[in-house]
Amino acid sequence: MAGQQQYGFNKLQKRIRRDVGRAIEDFNMIEDGDRVMVCLSGGKDSYTLLDVLRYLQRIAPISFELIAVNLDQKQPGFPEHVLPDYLTAEGVDFKIIEEDTYSIVKEKVPEGKTTCSLCSRLRRGILYRVATELGATKIALGHHRDDLIETMLLNMFYGGKLKAMPPKLVTDNGEHVVIRPLAYAREKDIAKYAEAMAFPIIPCNLCGSQENLQRKVVKQMLQGWDKQFPGRIESMFSALQNVVPSHLADPQLYPFQSIQATGVAGADGDTAFDPPELVGSAAFVDADDQQQQAELAIPVVQQVR
Repeated sequence: MAGQQQYGFNKLQKRIRRDVGRAIEDFNMIEDGDRVMVCLSGGKDSYTLLDVLRYLQRIAPISFELIAVNLDQKQPGFPEHVLPDYLTAEGVDFKIIEEDTYSIVKEKVPEGKTTCSLCSRLRRGILYRVATELGATKIALGHHRDDLIETMLLNMFYGGKLKAMPPKLVTDNGEHVVIRPLAYAREKDIAKYAEAMAFPIIPCNLCGSQENLQRKVVKQMLQGWDKQFPGRIESMFSALQNVVPSHLADPQLYPFQSIQATGVAGADGDTAFDPPELVGSAAFVDADDQQQQAELAIPVVQQVR
């Protein structure tokens, strides 16, 4: 690798490692004595996740175990040797689970319909069972920052919920803790890293080949915004970490019915469109957006005066 390329790779690697370390610390994802089951699909995200966790395992002030688990779903043409060969060569403790979920999905889902939902449900149940068998205290998944944002938009557009994909949660059966250490990492960084590391990527032929999935549409929209309006994705992710219940509309989340004027200024007051705050976030806003926000703010400022 040439000098300039090596410098760029080192910066990229450091950024991803820093993102993962920060997410683990912010959400207390991994604790001393944990046995972490890393779900390895053979895609860029899970390879990157395993690689970074192995690095952190070496330098962390705490001790934790890693075991990589792959679910062989018996997809036609699935290269069964790739992951065992890679993990053996890397000296990683691993387990391959063989379950023919492919046949079940093809039997249950009509031709042309999306298989993702059923496939995910079956895979999740199997992984929970395996985590129990292995004595895993945490289940690590390779979802990244873009996945979290996409899920938020999918829930808004199609589910009518303001809900994203949390970096850490308890499984629906209440028995396991799921962590997403890549929650702060950008997909484009992960893609560059996986290419530079030459991970033996295995494509998903079961669901990944389907076109016009809702998630693909949302992904394409976000990618378009990222090119046209640099910083917008970062701003959207920041919004997930800066929730203001008093300025939403869920009476179960905030006591709107008991609101009374007290004559005392409070953090929940109606600041509406606060021009200094909006225009001040120049790092996340493109020039056109700044101009538009400034124009929108003029009537508000005039009214205050």
